[in-house]
Amino acid sequence: MYNIRYKKMKAGAILTGASVVLLAACGNESGAGPGGMGGTNNGGGDGETIQLNIMQGKVEFNEQFNELADQYMSENENIQIEITSVGGGTDYFTQLTTRFSSGDEPTIFSVAGPNEIEQFQDTMADMSDTEAAQAALEGTIENVTHEDGRVDAIPYNLEGYGFIYNREIFEQAGIDPESLSTYEDLEAAVETIDSQKEDLGIEAVFALPGAESWVMGDHLANVYLSPELNGNPVDAYNAESLEFERSDEFKRMLDLQMNHSVEPVLSLDYSQQVEEYFSLGQVAMIQQGNWIYPTLEQMDPELAENVGMIPIPLEGHEDQLPVGVPNYWAVNSNNDEATVQAAKDFLDWMYLSDEGKEFVVNEFNFVPAYEGYEDMEISDPLSQTVYDYSQSGDTIGWVFTGFPTGYQLNEFGPNLQAYIAGEMTWEEAIEASKEAWESMRE
Repeated sequence: MYNIRYKKMKAGAILTGASVVLLAACGNESGAGPGGMGGTNNGGGDGETIQLNIMQGKVEFNEQFNELADQYMSENENIQIEITSVGGGTDYFTQLTTRFSSGDEPTIFSVAGPNEIEQFQDTMADMSDTEAAQAALEGTIENVTHEDGRVDAIPYNLEGYGFIYNREIFEQAGIDPESLSTYEDLEAAVETIDSQKEDLGIEAVFALPGAESWVMGDHLANVYLSPELNGNPVDAYNAESLEFERSDEFKRMLDLQMNHSVEPVLSLDYSQQVEEYFSLGQVAMIQQGNWIYPTLEQMDPELAENVGMIPIPLEGHEDQLPVGVPNYWAVNSNNDEATVQAAKDFLDWMYLSDEGKEFVVNEFNFVPAYEGYEDMEISDPLSQTVYDYSQSGDTIGWVFTGFPTGYQLNEFGPNLQAYIAGEMTWEEAIEASKEAWESMRE
């Protein structure tokens, strides 16, 4: 059984009352020697160089994070940082496991949810003495805190997702996005936009990236599984079975996107969805989160300022946005003391220094999980939406981080893709997914 104390949190409790503003943090990695221990630097004493290998699973801000690392290294000449960002169509967790198995261990690495934390817990340094751990917002760090106060990791940031829409297309179609609270509201709007595709100059209403099973198997499924699992990843982690109580609602929302998407759905990936179809104004909306904003801004700054985000409608939870902590930072304890301390110092600087906060707020465009950002201005409309929902408490918890390791990638996601391909009925896909969950929990 997982021996870290997990505080039970109702859906939305992670952010209720928290004074959150914008930030996003990311990791670096430096080309250190085997074990991620800085080669032969012996801790960096006497001015010797300390190398920080940082491996992280969010590719969206890789370029910006490299720039931040460069700034830190310019101020700390004895520190060398190299970033390895793994994501998109590549399974980060598998890559991380391979790195540890091969002895090429990163100095700092990201983990998501109780499954990954449990697997790497023995290699996590105690983070309770970091300034970042002390500044973490209520509800963001309890999941990685022991009864004795030891903290295994610190949060990346807060993220939220839903339907991101092109304001100009919605206005031309006569659609008020703020009025789309129910499934029926959304369905009517989709049909209206679909009937005007030619006049609007778009290819489809949606771009559903069926090649990316996580979009359906993690994020979309989370909306319909969260009520069943109390909006808590720990409840998901401890659940021996799933009932899929909201299966019918899940199906109709997936069908709505699938039937009004750019084709072929199963060949469409994340990059095409965001960079090709949405950024180029070829679709009206996509299911994604505020993490795509840097990409949108890079592709088309004017469009980036003209987007919004609405929740995925859920009966009984209308106008609630899924918001959570996507990842946590851990420091590898298999390093010498000086390297461990250097890694902690870097994370503290990234989140709490004036230079770090300014950079991550304006370049990463994330909502922070830390105090000290109250006077900083939120820099993009998608993060502003996440901030607003977080402040009001109108949120749905993220339970997919408590799924069994490999469940979405190897079982649930492929079952949903088989449904889209017509190789399985919906009932067969759900039943197979129930059986897989139970088998993986044995």
